[in-house]
Amino acid sequence: MAAGGGGRSCFVLGGSGETGRALLRELLAQRAFGRVTLIGRRRLSLGEAEATSPQGQAVVDFERLGEHAAAFQGHDVGFCCLGTTRAKAGADGFVRVDRDYVAQAAQLARAGGCKHFVLQSSQGANAQSRFLYLRVKGEVENLVQAVGFDHCIILRPAVLLCKRQESRPMEWIAQQFLSAVAWVFPTAYSVPVETVARAMVACVLQPGEGKVKVLENRAIHELGKAVKQQGT
Repeated sequence: MAAGGGGRSCFVLGGSGETGRALLRELLAQRAFGRVTLIGRRRLSLGEAEATSPQGQAVVDFERLGEHAAAFQGHDVGFCCLGTTRAKAGADGFVRVDRDYVAQAAQLARAGGCKHFVLQSSQGANAQSRFLYLRVKGEVENLVQAVGFDHCIILRPAVLLCKRQESRPMEWIAQQFLSAVAWVFPTAYSVPVETVARAMVACVLQPGEGKVKVLENRAIHELGKAVKQQGT
Protein backbone atom coordinates (compact mmCIF):
# COMPACT_ATOMS: atom_id res chain seq x y z
CA MET A 1 0.00 0.00 0.00
CA ALA A 2 1.83 3.10 -1.17
CA ALA A 3 1.76 5.79 1.49
CA GLY A 4 4.63 8.22 0.93
CA GLY A 5 7.24 8.39 3.67
CA GLY A 6 10.29 7.59 1.57
CA GLY A 7 11.79 4.12 1.91
CA ARG A 8 10.50 3.18 5.37
CA SER A 9 8.23 0.17 5.63
CA CYS A 10 5.83 -1.07 8.28
CA PHE A 11 3.35 -3.86 8.78
CA VAL A 12 0.08 -4.04 10.69
CA LEU A 13 -1.21 -7.14 12.46
CA GLY A 14 -4.88 -7.09 13.38
CA GLY A 15 -5.97 -4.73 10.64
CA SER A 16 -9.52 -6.10 10.59
CA GLY A 17 -10.23 -4.92 14.15
CA GLU A 18 -11.48 -1.49 15.08
CA THR A 19 -8.11 -0.20 16.30
CA GLY A 20 -6.35 -1.76 13.33
CA ARG A 21 -8.64 -0.01 10.87
CA ALA A 22 -8.20 3.30 12.66
CA LEU A 23 -4.44 2.73 12.63
CA LEU A 24 -4.41 2.09 8.89
CA ARG A 25 -6.35 5.30 8.26
CA GLU A 26 -3.87 7.21 10.43
CA LEU A 27 -0.84 5.68 8.71
CA LEU A 28 -2.15 6.60 5.29
CA ALA A 29 -3.08 10.11 6.46
CA GLN A 30 0.34 10.70 8.04
CA ARG A 31 2.19 9.31 4.99
CA ALA A 32 5.06 8.41 7.29
CA PHE A 33 5.93 5.15 5.51
CA GLY A 34 6.73 4.37 1.92
CA ARG A 35 4.98 1.03 2.31
CA VAL A 36 2.27 -0.24 4.65
CA THR A 37 1.53 -3.98 4.62
CA LEU A 38 -1.41 -5.66 6.32
CA ILE A 39 -0.68 -9.16 7.57
CA GLY A 40 -3.72 -11.30 8.36
CA ARG A 41 -5.57 -14.54 7.83
CA ARG A 42 -7.65 -13.10 4.99
CA ARG A 43 -7.59 -10.21 2.57
CA LEU A 44 -9.49 -7.13 3.65
CA SER A 45 -11.63 -5.00 1.40
CA LEU A 46 -10.30 -1.48 1.84
CA GLY A 47 -11.90 0.39 -1.04
CA GLU A 48 -9.69 2.93 -2.75
CA ALA A 49 -6.80 2.32 -0.35
CA GLU A 50 -6.61 -1.29 -1.51
CA ALA A 51 -6.31 -0.24 -5.14
CA THR A 52 -3.18 1.80 -4.47
CA SER A 53 -1.07 -1.33 -4.07
CA PRO A 54 -2.24 -4.88 -4.84
CA GLN A 55 0.74 -6.20 -2.86
CA GLY A 56 -0.12 -4.33 0.32
CA GLN A 57 -1.58 -7.39 2.02
CA ALA A 58 -0.05 -10.70 3.05
CA VAL A 59 -2.36 -13.60 3.87
CA VAL A 60 -0.93 -16.02 6.44
CA ASP A 61 -1.98 -19.12 8.37
CA PHE A 62 -1.38 -18.22 12.01
CA GLU A 63 -1.31 -21.90 12.95
CA ARG A 64 1.71 -22.28 10.65
CA LEU A 65 3.13 -18.82 11.00
CA GLY A 66 6.73 -20.01 10.72
CA GLU A 67 6.05 -20.85 7.07
CA HIS A 68 5.25 -17.20 6.37
CA ALA A 69 8.51 -15.63 7.55
CA ALA A 70 8.80 -13.76 4.24
CA ALA A 71 5.76 -11.64 5.12
CA PHE A 72 7.69 -10.21 8.08
CA GLN A 73 10.93 -9.44 6.26
CA GLY A 74 12.15 -5.98 5.38
CA HIS A 75 9.96 -3.87 7.67
CA ASP A 76 11.32 -1.10 9.86
CA VAL A 77 8.31 -0.99 12.18
CA GLY A 78 5.67 -3.48 13.26
CA PHE A 79 2.28 -2.50 14.66
CA CYS A 80 0.26 -5.15 16.47
CA CYS A 81 -3.46 -4.80 17.24
CA LEU A 82 -4.12 -8.53 17.00
CA GLY A 83 -6.60 -9.94 19.46
CA THR A 84 -9.86 -11.78 20.05
CA THR A 85 -12.16 -12.42 23.00
CA ARG A 86 -12.74 -15.41 25.25
CA ALA A 87 -16.42 -15.34 24.31
CA LYS A 88 -15.57 -15.55 20.61
CA ALA A 89 -12.66 -18.00 20.64
CA GLY A 90 -12.90 -19.80 23.99
CA ALA A 91 -10.20 -19.67 26.66
CA ASP A 92 -7.65 -21.70 24.70
CA GLY A 93 -8.32 -19.79 21.48
CA PHE A 94 -7.96 -16.47 23.26
CA VAL A 95 -4.56 -17.46 24.67
CA ARG A 96 -3.42 -18.73 21.29
CA VAL A 97 -4.36 -15.53 19.45
CA ASP A 98 -3.53 -12.85 22.00
CA ARG A 99 -0.32 -14.40 23.30
CA ASP A 100 1.09 -17.13 21.09
CA TYR A 101 0.38 -15.62 17.67
CA VAL A 102 1.59 -12.20 18.76
CA ALA A 103 4.78 -13.52 20.34
CA GLN A 104 5.67 -15.61 17.29
CA ALA A 105 4.94 -12.73 14.94
CA ALA A 106 7.25 -10.50 16.99
CA GLN A 107 10.02 -13.08 16.75
CA LEU A 108 9.61 -13.37 12.97
CA ALA A 109 9.56 -9.60 12.63
CA ARG A 110 12.78 -9.20 14.60
CA ALA A 111 14.46 -11.94 12.58
CA GLY A 112 13.31 -10.14 9.43
CA GLY A 113 15.02 -6.90 10.40
CA CYS A 114 12.25 -5.04 12.25
CA LYS A 115 13.72 -2.69 14.85
CA HIS A 116 10.64 -1.00 16.30
CA PHE A 117 7.57 -2.88 17.56
CA VAL A 118 4.36 -1.27 18.82
CA LEU A 119 1.97 -3.49 20.78
CA GLN A 120 -1.60 -2.72 21.77
CA SER A 121 -2.10 -4.36 25.14
CA SER A 122 -4.64 -3.49 27.84
CA GLN A 123 -5.04 -1.42 30.96
CA GLY A 124 -4.26 -3.61 33.97
CA ALA A 125 -2.08 -6.08 32.07
CA ASN A 126 -0.21 -8.20 34.60
CA ALA A 127 1.41 -11.60 34.08
CA GLN A 128 0.59 -12.46 37.72
CA SER A 129 -3.10 -11.55 37.52
CA ARG A 130 -5.76 -14.05 38.56
CA PHE A 131 -7.86 -12.94 35.61
CA LEU A 132 -7.13 -14.72 32.34
CA TYR A 133 -7.46 -11.64 30.13
CA LEU A 134 -5.10 -9.46 32.13
CA ARG A 135 -2.67 -12.32 32.75
CA VAL A 136 -2.39 -13.15 29.04
CA LYS A 137 -1.88 -9.49 28.18
CA GLY A 138 0.89 -9.28 30.77
CA GLU A 139 2.50 -12.47 29.50
CA VAL A 140 2.56 -11.30 25.89
CA GLU A 141 4.05 -7.97 26.95
CA ASN A 142 6.91 -9.85 28.59
CA LEU A 143 7.41 -12.12 25.60
CA VAL A 144 7.51 -9.23 23.13
CA GLN A 145 9.97 -7.29 25.28
CA ALA A 146 12.22 -10.34 25.46
CA VAL A 147 12.50 -10.46 21.65
CA GLY A 148 15.00 -7.60 21.80
CA PHE A 149 13.71 -4.85 19.53
CA ASP A 150 15.68 -1.61 19.47
CA HIS A 151 12.46 0.09 20.52
CA CYS A 152 9.40 -1.62 21.99
CA ILE A 153 6.32 0.49 22.73
CA ILE A 154 3.43 -1.00 24.69
CA LEU A 155 0.11 0.80 24.85
CA ARG A 156 -2.31 -0.07 27.64
CA PRO A 157 -5.64 1.51 26.67
CA ALA A 158 -8.71 1.28 28.87
CA VAL A 159 -12.10 0.37 27.33
CA LEU A 160 -12.02 1.17 23.62
CA LEU A 161 -14.73 3.47 22.35
CA CYS A 162 -15.77 2.70 18.78
CA LYS A 163 -18.57 1.65 16.48
CA ARG A 164 -17.89 -2.04 16.01
CA GLN A 165 -18.75 -3.82 12.79
CA GLU A 166 -19.54 -6.98 14.75
CA SER A 167 -22.35 -7.05 17.28
CA ARG A 168 -21.36 -7.16 20.96
CA PRO A 169 -24.52 -6.07 22.85
CA MET A 170 -23.07 -5.96 26.37
CA GLU A 171 -20.00 -4.09 25.17
CA TRP A 172 -22.26 -1.62 23.36
CA ILE A 173 -24.13 -0.93 26.59
CA ALA A 174 -20.85 -0.45 28.46
CA GLN A 175 -19.60 1.92 25.78
CA GLN A 176 -22.72 4.07 26.04
CA PHE A 177 -22.18 4.37 29.78
CA LEU A 178 -18.46 5.07 29.46
CA SER A 179 -19.02 7.62 26.73
CA ALA A 180 -21.11 9.58 29.21
CA VAL A 181 -18.55 9.10 32.00
CA ALA A 182 -15.81 10.33 29.65
CA TRP A 183 -17.32 13.80 29.73
CA VAL A 184 -16.44 13.96 33.45
CA PHE A 185 -13.35 11.71 33.57
CA PRO A 186 -12.02 11.82 30.00
CA THR A 187 -8.82 9.81 30.55
CA ALA A 188 -9.73 7.38 33.33
CA TYR A 189 -11.89 4.57 32.01
CA SER A 190 -12.01 4.72 28.21
CA VAL A 191 -10.31 5.95 25.05
CA PRO A 192 -11.48 6.29 21.42
CA VAL A 193 -9.76 3.92 19.00
CA GLU A 194 -8.78 6.92 16.87
CA THR A 195 -6.81 8.33 19.80
CA VAL A 196 -5.02 5.00 20.28
CA ALA A 197 -4.17 4.89 16.57
CA ARG A 198 -2.75 8.42 16.60
CA ALA A 199 -0.66 7.59 19.67
CA MET A 200 0.69 4.42 18.05
CA VAL A 201 1.93 6.32 15.03
CA ALA A 202 3.23 9.25 17.07
CA CYS A 203 5.37 7.09 19.33
CA VAL A 204 7.14 5.75 16.23
CA LEU A 205 7.69 9.14 14.67
CA GLN A 206 8.93 10.45 18.05
CA PRO A 207 10.51 7.33 19.63
CA GLY A 208 12.34 9.02 22.50
CA GLU A 209 14.92 7.24 24.64
CA GLY A 210 14.98 3.72 26.05
CA LYS A 211 14.35 0.31 24.56
CA VAL A 212 10.97 -0.24 26.23
CA LYS A 213 8.24 2.30 26.88
CA VAL A 214 4.80 1.64 28.35
CA LEU A 215 1.99 4.11 27.73
CA GLU A 216 -0.91 3.93 30.16
CA ASN A 217 -4.36 5.25 29.26
CA ARG A 218 -3.73 8.84 30.32
CA ALA A 219 -0.49 9.00 28.32
CA ILE A 220 -2.30 7.60 25.27
CA HIS A 221 -4.88 10.35 25.56
CA GLU A 222 -2.23 13.04 25.90
CA LEU A 223 -0.14 11.82 22.98
CA GLY A 224 -3.13 11.24 20.72
CA LYS A 225 -4.59 14.63 21.57
CA ALA A 226 -1.27 16.39 20.90
CA VAL A 227 -1.03 14.81 17.46
CA LYS A 228 -4.61 15.81 16.62
CA GLN A 229 -3.95 19.41 17.63
CA GLN A 230 -0.81 19.55 15.48
CA GLY A 231 -2.84 18.40 12.49
CA THR A 232 -5.50 21.10 12.90
